[in-house]
Amino acid sequence: MPRFLLLLVNCALLAFLLLGLPAATKANVVGYQVSKAPTTQFLVFWGLGLAAAANLLAGSVLIKDRKLRPLAFEWTAVFAALGLLQYALYRGWTNFDWLRTALEWCQAHL
Repeated sequence: MPRFLLLLVNCALLAFLLLGLPAATKANVVGYQVSKAPTTQFLVFWGLGLAAAANLLAGSVLIKDRKLRPLAFEWTAVFAALGLLQYALYRGWTNFDWLRTALEWCQAHL
């Protein structure tokens, strides 16, 4: 049961950070975006950082079960990797043009 609870909380947090938060901070009025994109990026980035820190704290201090600790550390790595990807996207170090090209190729050839 604790394993399921840890998975459920982390999946819900991940869905909130990557789906709910950007949708909630995006405000459109008559087709014009009112809210700023950096605000959304800032909130998502810090949310991922806090989620990684919370999982690290839980795995280090709060969880006493030896079989459950690695799961908390895996979620720490997932949130940290997504945070690094968010930071790289914000700084312009990476983009997803390669994904668009691959999907367009698949659409044309399949």
